Amino acid sequence: MKKSSVLSLFTLFLLLFGCGGGDGGSGSGALKVSLTDAPACGFDQVNVTVSKVRIHQSSNAEENANGWGEIVLSPPGKINLLTLSNGVLEGLGTTPLAAGHYTQLRLVLVPNTGAAPLSNSVVPTGGSETALETPSALQSGIKLIHEFDVAEGALVELVLDFDACRSVVQKGNGGYLLRPVISVIPQVVSGAIQGAVGMDPANGAGEALSNPRVTAQQSGQVIKSTVPNADGTFTLSPLVQSATAGNYDLVFTADNAATAVIRSVPATAQGTTTISTADAPVLLDLSTVRTVSGNVTPATAIVRALQTFPTEGPTVEIRSTNTATDTGSYSLSLPILGSKLGQFGTGELPILLTLRPDVAGQYTLEASSEGFSAESRPVTLGESNLTEDFTLTP
Repeated sequence: MKKSSVLSLFTLFLLLFGCGGGDGGSGSGALKVSLTDAPACGFDQVNVTVSKVRIHQSSNAEENANGWGEIVLSPPGKINLLTLSNGVLEGLGTTPLAAGHYTQLRLVLVPNTGAAPLSNSVVPTGGSETALETPSALQSGIKLIHEFDVAEGALVELVLDFDACRSVVQKGNGGYLLRPVISVIPQVVSGAIQGAVGMDPANGAGEALSNPRVTAQQSGQVIKSTVPNADGTFTLSPLVQSATAGNYDLVFTADNAATAVIRSVPATAQGTTTISTADAPVLLDLSTVRTVSGNVTPATAIVRALQTFPTEGPTVEIRSTNTATDTGSYSLSLPILGSKLGQFGTGELPILLTLRPDVAGQYTLEASSEGFSAESRPVTLGESNLTEDFTLTP
């Protein structure tokens, strides 16, 4: 929707609802909700069909409680989440809301049925469209707890950041299950980080990066990720401003390359931070990879491979995967060459990246599952693949 159309619609909302009640006649504002995505691992499409977004002032409000506000998509929209990377947003709509404090949103999906078995689906790379199973607990909507205020006469803009990579879980029988991981990000305090990445011609001449990925992390946790465009350019957006959330560590990975990390990159509200350009991209080194695989009990776990740079840090996530829900199996491919590390500093380009041979093949594997104590152990990759099993304790 064009900005002028949004403003016109918002003006109409104020005319219709500005004198309304709610909270003792405190007037009305409006809420606009958009959807974006982080990349999915091993899929050409991840499709969800959205029917509505529901909003309530109480975080404990049940499905049939009074007081719900709604954005209704008519007809419901089938959205391929993988088209929503590099800062692309899919507008879900705008609705008037009584001025006040809100704490809960619900993203409601159309369930798969016999008449429409692929309302929610995935297309594995090289495969065909397959139903994405949505557990019955999600039928009333994916519950998102996020506090925000609607002021009289104001428009609040929220982005639902749907992490498809972490949200799609493969079952041992070949099926797929939706276990949604969604963040709610306010646009007004968010900005973007942009740049470009490519293969270093000095040791990877003629090679293209295989499945490159760029992530913005804090304390080893992925906050936002994206897949670069064909020319290597990328945009990480929206990212909450550093004044509110702190700076970000940018981590560059690919299936056939060693990792590169740029520390302490700031994000500015309504602004864009540039860390490299298409003419002078971040260059990754071609690397041999090894596989770490095994089984985790319980089967509903996440396995991450972390790497720590001695002395000055940081610790960053290199790879992660969900275990197969009925077998607990997992597999991670990791480079054995040393990573590169740089510091954003003043932001003067190009940012110097220094090879760190001391971290070559050095990782920490971490397995975690809700309701269980996480377990981690160091591993060193060399000439052979590794098998690492985990049994987590409640």
